[in-house]
Amino acid sequence: MTKILITSALPYVNNIPHLGNLIQVLSADVFARYCRSRGYETLYVCGTDEYGTATETRALEEGISPRQLCDRYYALHAEIYSWFNIAFDKFGRTSTAKHTEITQGIFHKLEENGYINEKEIEQAYCEHCQRFLADRYVRGQCPQCGYAEARGDQCESCGKLLDPLELVEPRCSVCGTRPVIRSSRHLYIDLPRILPRLQEWMDRASVEGFWSRNAVQMTQAWIRDGLQERCITRDLKWGIPVPRKGFEDKVFYVWFDAPIGYISITANLIEAWERWWRNPEEVKLYQFIGKDNIPFHTVIFPSSLIGTGQKWTLLNHMSSTEYLNYESGKFSKSRGMGVFGTDARQTGIPADVWRFYIYYNRPEKSDFLFTWKDFQEKVNGELIGNLGNLVNRTLTFVARNYGGTLPQGQPETAFWQQVKRVEAEITEALERVELRDGFRRIFLLSSLGNKRFQDEEPWKAVKENPARAASLVRDLAYLIRDLAILVQPYLPETSARILAFLQSRPLPWSDLGSLSGLGSISQPDLLFQRLEDGQIEALRIRFAGAQAAREPVRRETDPRAGGQPELERRFLEQVDLRAAKIVEVQRHPKADKLYIETVDLGSERRQIVSGLVPYYREEELLGRTIVLVANLKPATLRGVESNGMLLAAEAEEVVEVIFMDAARPGDPVIPSGASTDDSPKPQITIDEFFSHPLTIDEFRVKLGANPLSCAASPVAVSKVRTGKVR
Repeated sequence: MTKILITSALPYVNNIPHLGNLIQVLSADVFARYCRSRGYETLYVCGTDEYGTATETRALEEGISPRQLCDRYYALHAEIYSWFNIAFDKFGRTSTAKHTEITQGIFHKLEENGYINEKEIEQAYCEHCQRFLADRYVRGQCPQCGYAEARGDQCESCGKLLDPLELVEPRCSVCGTRPVIRSSRHLYIDLPRILPRLQEWMDRASVEGFWSRNAVQMTQAWIRDGLQERCITRDLKWGIPVPRKGFEDKVFYVWFDAPIGYISITANLIEAWERWWRNPEEVKLYQFIGKDNIPFHTVIFPSSLIGTGQKWTLLNHMSSTEYLNYESGKFSKSRGMGVFGTDARQTGIPADVWRFYIYYNRPEKSDFLFTWKDFQEKVNGELIGNLGNLVNRTLTFVARNYGGTLPQGQPETAFWQQVKRVEAEITEALERVELRDGFRRIFLLSSLGNKRFQDEEPWKAVKENPARAASLVRDLAYLIRDLAILVQPYLPETSARILAFLQSRPLPWSDLGSLSGLGSISQPDLLFQRLEDGQIEALRIRFAGAQAAREPVRRETDPRAGGQPELERRFLEQVDLRAAKIVEVQRHPKADKLYIETVDLGSERRQIVSGLVPYYREEELLGRTIVLVANLKPATLRGVESNGMLLAAEAEEVVEVIFMDAARPGDPVIPSGASTDDSPKPQITIDEFFSHPLTIDEFRVKLGANPLSCAASPVAVSKVRTGKVR
């Protein structure tokens, strides 16, 4: 059986990955999980790209060694990918002895075969910094499109690969000084001489491996414009030493050694790495990259391997994407624009929700614009309103009407013919790595189930035609099991929860369409929480602009900085949070999930309604002191007026009421360090309340970066470490 070797572009180590970067590791993760579910022998490797000027410069600025910098960011990257549930077989790094050994070995073979040339070149040198400048550390105007902040290696605006000497008005990106030109000897890989063999391979591989349109077009443009010899060495200290006399003070250019990292990371995982990388007869290589990295994977990396004259596993399928843009511009690590991996985690929104949105909008054929409003609409409409709704309504119906045991019934042939046809289309899409199309077809299946539930009205049929109702819910339960199998590569935690509701073990792809094996059904919990307007608006404000521009906001919310920041001022003017003791609890007569509580505010008693029945028993609430939004406009919930709202912490399926039993009823809850203001507050809507960024961070309830306190004591929870306040 063919082995499937999967790589995703190595993220550069000296920065935090944003959602645009995460597309590649997440896309490869889906395909790897799918291949494993199909029973294919699969290996998925990735890791941090650690050598080069950017690392050396950043370490210099921070007063630490490049190794220390790489160790810190490697751990940070690994933590982010773990939170997003990326199932690597190996997440490694390029700064290893094995990587040096393999890279130098490839160089020696290229040298033996006459594909390495030596040249003296003129190079940008900063007299102020007293060093040669790597291409990316020269900035200036792009000679092709006029972009003013083009890097010396590639224009981020038009994508053209550049030489720093081509830039108009070049300057050192570190100090801003105009660089001078000095001579330095360097080594070049002779791409024109390798081109005939490269072209022969590419003509075959691009068809057999059904490369994406942008991969073919960009590669053809490179070749059409004329391949040039490409420099593979740099005047740096942090990198792989060049094993050639007279070049002891130089290292390999990061874009020569970085793709070789796929090989060395595999070699650091298994001793028999050659059965994957020197075995083109049995291994198919799938590579996931952004469009700006295409030429390095379709020209430079394969040329480096072809030029050795050895047998290597070369690219079979290239899955490349367009750009994911952010609200008013591109996601950018260098400019700090967008939502970063650490940001996503701090929102309290589960990883599967982020995975859903990225896959549903994967920019396969054109750029896609991330907006917070679209994020909210897609999550609430498709993830919750479609998939979540089908699971909850069907399994709840089984629990309530059949005592949690799936009834016997006859499957509807036409329904299952339609289901199996769509499942075959999903499988075909994933075989061709059409991830977005496959994912959206899964939601078409879910819509099919919802339509049948609605059309056949089981709440009536269970009394009027029990056999029809039984057949319906049995079909839908098995459809839900199929959906759990289908979404597993995309939403692994959600899949596991659905299968747990069905009391089923994890299932392979081959179990799709099977109509046996289900018996007892558990009462389901809600798979996801709706994203509310106020919550989304708060996130939009919080993550607006560049990271550097957000920093003053974070600083001003720190009470140690002094003064009353705008965030706290607005909160204190608009929101009245009070300690309130629950003195009576009863079930809502018209709603299964609602309690009616009477709370004591010290100076008055009020009635509120809360949706805590799924999470707390009456005796667990009675007598406890909670945080109450005291100036919330009254709302009528299923015929009962609620005059306030208690606050709880939430993270995934955990909901924890924020208790403050040491506080006295009526005590104000305010940001730490703020002064108490007893003046009456105007009533506010629930959306106005949620426009204030209240979160849970390290078990503390915070407004922005500042913890809340009550009677000089911190407001905290015990179960939710990181999450949101609801």
